[in-house]
Amino acid sequence: MSLINETNAQYYSGQQAFIGDGSEQNFTCTFNTDLTDTNFTVKIDNIPTTAFSRTGNVITFNAPPADLKTIVVQLDQASINANYGSYEYISLKDIVNNFMVAYVGMDKLIPRASRSDVIFHAKRGLQEFSYDTLKSIKSQELTIPPSLSVAIPQDYVNYVRCSWIDQGGVQHIIYPVNNLTTSPTELPIQDADGVPTQNTDGQNNLANQSITNDRWNSQNIENISGQITNDSTNVYSYDWWKLNFGQRYGLEPQYAQKNGWFQINERLGTFSFSNELVNKVVVIEYISDGLAYDMDSKVPKMAEDALYAHINHSILSSRSNVQEYIVQRYKKERSAKLRNAKIRLSNLKISEIAQVFKGKSKWIKN
Repeated sequence: MSLINETNAQYYSGQQAFIGDGSEQNFTCTFNTDLTDTNFTVKIDNIPTTAFSRTGNVITFNAPPADLKTIVVQLDQASINANYGSYEYISLKDIVNNFMVAYVGMDKLIPRASRSDVIFHAKRGLQEFSYDTLKSIKSQELTIPPSLSVAIPQDYVNYVRCSWIDQGGVQHIIYPVNNLTTSPTELPIQDADGVPTQNTDGQNNLANQSITNDRWNSQNIENISGQITNDSTNVYSYDWWKLNFGQRYGLEPQYAQKNGWFQINERLGTFSFSNELVNKVVVIEYISDGLAYDMDSKVPKMAEDALYAHINHSILSSRSNVQEYIVQRYKKERSAKLRNAKIRLSNLKISEIAQVFKGKSKWIKN
C-alpha cells in the first residue's frame, strides 16, 4: 500500500471533486488535513453553497446533489500551505502504532507492553530529540510596540536568537543583555525602614512597575555602545575634542554593537527589548519540545528509526527481568541510530561547503 493517499489536486490545489448521482448525500474527504468548520468551502457546479453539515471529514448535504453535478471541496490557503512538505514527517500517533505492531508481541523481545507506556516513552524521546537533534526551531515575526515587550510564544522552551529586520529584509542579530541589566521577579513595596509591607492576607504588597525596567527603557543606548552619530563627528568642534574624542576606547567588545538588546522578563512572561528597537520588525527564533499538539506531533522520517530504538531501550531498561547485556546492547543501538539521525538532519551538502571554502583563496591586503 502506498504512503501517499492524496491526489495531485488535493496536495497542490487543496481540492477534492465528487460527482453527484441524485441520491447520495454523504461525501467523505480524504485530505491529509482534517476538515474544520472554517478551513474549507464547498461549490456545486462552481456555485458556493452552505446547505450542508460536517461530521469529521464527512460532508452531508441537506438534499442530494443532482445527477452529474460537480461538487468541489476547497481547502483554504493556510491549510494548503501547512500540508506542503508533510511527507517528510511521520506523526507520533503512527510511531506508536508502528512500534506496537513491529516490536511488541509473542516471540519478540518485548512480549507485552501497554500502549500508555509506549506513548510515554515516545513523548519523552521526542522531547529529548527536539532539543539537539530534530529541526524543532520555530520562529515568530513581530513588531515591537511602545511597551518594548512581546509575549513569550505559547510553546516556547528556550530561545535560539532574536533579530530585527531592516527595509531590505536583512536580519540583524539582537544580543541578550547579559550583565547590563536585569528584570526583577518580585517588586515588594517597602516602608520607611525598608521593610516589605504586607496586605490583609499576609502577603507582600507588590508594585506594578519595575524601577529597573523603567530606567533601562529610558536609557540612551549610545552611552553603552559608544556609537558615534552623524551629529557628533565634527572633529573641529569643542564637543568632539572634549567629549567624544577617544570615547570608544575601553569599551567591552560584547557591548560595542548597535543592534540593540533583549531580555526575558520572567515576572511578566515577555521578551523585552531596548528602546531603539521600538516599531521595528523582529523575528524570535525558539525551541519547542515537539509535544505542543500532543499525538499529532510530527517526527522527521530521518529520525524515525532512532525514536523506535529509544522506545525499545527505555522499555527494556525499566523492566526488572531483562538481562543487563540486552539493555546495554539496545543502549548502544539507540546511540548509534541517534548519531545517524543527527548526521542526516544536519543536511550538510558538499557543494555548499565547497562554496564557503572558496573564500580561503581570497587575497587579504596588509
